[in-house]
Amino acid sequence: MNTQELDKKYVLQTYGRGDIEFVSGKNATLTDSDGKKYIDFTSGIGVVSVGHANERVNAAICEQISNITHISNLYNIAPQAKAAEAVVKASGYDMACFFGNSGAEANEGAIKIVRKHGERDGEIKRYKIITLKHSFHGRTITTVKATGQESMHNYFGPFPDGFVYADNMDAIEGLLDDHTAAVMIELIQGEGGVEPQDKVQVQALEKLLKSKQIPLIVDEVQTGGYRTGEFTASQVYEITPEIITLAKGVGGGVPVGIVMTSLKDVLSAGDHGSTFGGNYLSSTAVCSVVEILNELKQSGELEKTSTYFNQELEKFYNAHKEQFTSKVGIGMMCGLRVKDAETLSSIMVNAKESGVMVLKAGRNTLRFLPPLTIKKEEIDEGFTALNTAMSRV
Repeated sequence: MNTQELDKKYVLQTYGRGDIEFVSGKNATLTDSDGKKYIDFTSGIGVVSVGHANERVNAAICEQISNITHISNLYNIAPQAKAAEAVVKASGYDMACFFGNSGAEANEGAIKIVRKHGERDGEIKRYKIITLKHSFHGRTITTVKATGQESMHNYFGPFPDGFVYADNMDAIEGLLDDHTAAVMIELIQGEGGVEPQDKVQVQALEKLLKSKQIPLIVDEVQTGGYRTGEFTASQVYEITPEIITLAKGVGGGVPVGIVMTSLKDVLSAGDHGSTFGGNYLSSTAVCSVVEILNELKQSGELEKTSTYFNQELEKFYNAHKEQFTSKVGIGMMCGLRVKDAETLSSIMVNAKESGVMVLKAGRNTLRFLPPLTIKKEEIDEGFTALNTAMSRV
């Protein structure tokens, strides 16, 4: 049997897979089993932030697994402590970290922190968490319910109680009450269509919540790790949340989820845990990825790459305005609104055939999440392929 046949026979069919099997990659260039090359404008949905087969990350992982891969969180793990230090210092916040394996787990951890925090006075049970419509916070039962998209709630109930959805940022204040444990938002909704929140509104919300001593959770699973130009989008928005969740790009391809919080004393030993979270393998990857990203930021290469990518995306957008209605996003988290779903599907199919990988997101959005290490030549080749794809739409 070939890979597709094995997949259909032995793997649950929960994904609408394409008919491509990638066998190797180098930075932003992928090669499939037929030897065809593609420019990757997706980085594995924002994961491979420092490119495919990054030599420094690979070397760090290989060195670590030749010694020890996993022992459990019952003992001190040197790379986990170093990864926590690296992440906290890059963020600029006074926080501490908990390590899990995914963005959903990070958001689950954040929810547990604010729920316990809301009960500490023993008088009012603060359990309610307000999220936004069109949000996406994960695939577990709890984080699916935290997700403000009705279509995600089919089949899987009953769900945990206590999640309320605001239509927009303005509507959050009217939903606050004595039972509110936290507000959880994405500063840029990724799966919801690359939708940035208004900076003034976000800062006003932060000020309001601090006045009421209600924690703000910022889901940075997709925006974290310099995707928006700073290590966190919270820094771009100039706010100080009580909790930030990270995953995807900070692991460079190795599964990781991180809860960073200034509420350092809420959870006690035994309140939360993870068998695999922050083990030697994943935390070594985080250390290497964050080190590389810090260097890109400090050298100015990150800004140079982001500027060039956005310039080329703007040219592409202007050349095809009959198909697109607007350009959205911040930094290297970008999107183009497509006039209708049928056109978006056609673009996706033709892009793949032309040798460039792109994503789609809610609100008929063509989404771009290239590796932050993508080279000028790869950007040029990718947009040449996209222009070819558009000629067939």
